[in-house]
This record gives sequence, C-alpha cells and structure tokens, in this order.
Amino acid sequence: MRNWVLMGDSDNAWHNLAVEALLFEGPGRRDRVLYLWQNRNTVVIGRHQNAWKECRVKLLEDEGGRLVRRSSGGGAVYHDMGNLNFSFVLPRTEYDVRRQLEVVRRAVAQFGISAGFTGRNDLVVEGTGAKFSGNAFRFSGDVALHHGTVMVNVDKEKLGRYLAPDDGKLRAKGIDSVRARVVNLSELSPGITIPGLARALEAAFEEEYGPVEGLTVNALDRDRLRALEAEYASWDFRLGKALPFDATLEHRFEWGGVTLEISLKGGVIASARVFSDAMDEAMIARIAPALTGARYENRALGAALRTIGHPQADELADWLENTDLGGH
Repeated sequence: MRNWVLMGDSDNAWHNLAVEALLFEGPGRRDRVLYLWQNRNTVVIGRHQNAWKECRVKLLEDEGGRLVRRSSGGGAVYHDMGNLNFSFVLPRTEYDVRRQLEVVRRAVAQFGISAGFTGRNDLVVEGTGAKFSGNAFRFSGDVALHHGTVMVNVDKEKLGRYLAPDDGKLRAKGIDSVRARVVNLSELSPGITIPGLARALEAAFEEEYGPVEGLTVNALDRDRLRALEAEYASWDFRLGKALPFDATLEHRFEWGGVTLEISLKGGVIASARVFSDAMDEAMIARIAPALTGARYENRALGAALRTIGHPQADELADWLENTDLGGH
C-alpha cells in the first residue's frame, strides 16, 4: 500500500471538496492519502444540516463568501486562509480515527502545543480544553474519509457573525450545530504558520505510516473533477437539500405592514400565508399563490412577486431581494 500527500491547488471550496470526493472514488480505495487544503471565506455545513438555520447566508454571500455543503455529517464550520484543512482518505480496513488524529496531534506538538482528544473526536488544548480542530467522517463500502480543520489564525469575528443566526423569526427543524469554545494555535505559538503546519503534518504522516509520495490534482480525472465541482457549487446541493422548516418574515411599508409565514420543503416554498393591514386586499391575496413553488432565495422570491405586476408587490419584491432570509 502506498502513502500519498496531496497539497491543494485552490482556495475555492467547491473545487476542494470535489478533489476530496474524487480521492474518495479512486486513490483512497487502495492507498492512504493525506490531502491538505484551504478555503477562502467559506461556511461549510454538514450533509444533513439546514443552511438557513446554521448560517447567515445572505450576509456571507454579500461579503464575497461561499456556502458549501460537505458530504459528511457534523456541524457548521467557518474556513478562511487562517485555517488548514486535512483529509485522510484510505481503505476502510485501514481506518483508525485515533491513529489519524495522532498525526495531527504530533504535528502541532512540533510547535510546543500539547493536545488531547475529546469524546467528539475533536482535538483540544490540554489544560484549557479549548478546541482547535473539529472532525467529520464518511464511509462507503471499502473506503473511509476523515477530514477536519486546524485553526491557526482564523478570523473569529467573522466566524461568530456568519455562524450565529438570530432565531427570533426562524423556527427550524434542522440539526443544531454544537457551539464549542475555540482557539487559534497562533495564540499559543506565535511562530506557527500554515506552510509550517503543512510540512509538520506531512512529516507526521510519514512517521506514522511510512514513506510518502507526492500527488497532484493534475493527476486526477479532470472531467470527473469538473462534474463534481459543478455538483458542489449547485444551488440544489447547497441549499435545495435543506430540511423542512418554517420562517416568518415581516416588514412595514408606507402603505402597510406585511407578515409572511412560509413553510418550506427542500428549499422551496410549499405554502405561504400573508397577513397585512394594507388597503389593497386584492394585491395581498395574490402574494401567497405567487410565492408558492419558488426557491427560498432572494432573487427567486423577488422574481415571483414581480409577476403580480403591482407597484406595492414590486416594493415587497425589492425588500425580499435584499433582506436576510434567516429571519432577521
């Protein structure tokens, strides 16, 4: 069995997760692969999470960020260029979470940081219990995936803003992420860098498993990679797979207040109720039928309302195109 190390060639999360998926389909079934990669300004949610529950989607995208759904379970995490991601892809017979985490523990020890395991298979700083590495897993037949994060110098302010939606008007039936106390390793070891940590991980991987060889993205099936990247980038995969949930959106205009009570399934409006003190009751009565069947995204909601052909409906459309659909 051979041991490979692949250094990511992009900070695009859709591309990076596509590379990981391709490793899962091929090399990881026969060899051990350590894949190291970074995402820029990205929220990554678990396979079965409700995106609208876990992330301020509009804020993230307005600020140039990306929402990504990974193939594994677990909670929502924030990635930026102060974070290094690792993936162990290997035959299921070789899977040993403690052995894999030992590679990470040994790497951070090179910077004077003592780490330990938690019951959730995370890595924390010994003594304080502060978490710096969260992990998730996926299995399929004869192959296993174990991937996780290592926080080196992550922007905690953005982490908090993007991952802390206001639940005031959002009543979700999704899976809540566990919010844990986190720490950047640079707070404990100022000399640590992403390139330095990557080198330490490669050395620890070799120490644990034996001689390693380099693997490049160019060696992978480019057509299949493009197809996987398109899937990860698609609206259907990222947001359309959201669990059913309800949302209430309300706003007051000069012509009256409007409250929308919306039930969603698969990221699409299944039904809507509209409450308003507006004088034009005929226009208000047309809102719910117009919204039913529309995707729960800003532009789609605006486009649906503009089909009514009424100035007040257009004003409501303007608002929906620019509001946070998380319910703020």
